[in-house]
Amino acid sequence: MKGEALKGHLDLLLLAAVRARPAHGYAIIENLRLRSGGNFELPEGTVYPALHRLERAGLLRSRWSEASGRRRRTYEVTEKGLTELRARERDWRGFSRAVEDVLEGAT
Repeated sequence: MKGEALKGHLDLLLLAAVRARPAHGYAIIENLRLRSGGNFELPEGTVYPALHRLERAGLLRSRWSEASGRRRRTYEVTEKGLTELRARERDWRGFSRAVEDVLEGAT
C-alpha cells in the first residue's frame, strides 16, 4: 500500500498491533505485514520513530529484555494508549463507513 494512504493512520495501526500483547519493534512490523496480507510493509525508519513518539506521549511503554543474547526493547499499550486506541478506532470506523457510502452512492 502506498505510504500516502497510511498517513494519519500509523499510530492507530501500531497501537492495534501491540494491543493483545507486548512486542518488540521487528515483531510489530511483521504483525502488521502479516495481518494486512502483505499490504503494510513498513520500513524500520518509519516504525521506530513512531514507537518512540507514542511512548513519549504516554500511549506506549517499553522495557528492555534479552532474547538469544540480544537486547531488545519491548513495547506495550498503556491505559492511556487503550483509551486513545478506542477513540481512533471509532473515528476510523466512521470515516470508513462514510467513504463506503460515497463509493456506493448511498445518501
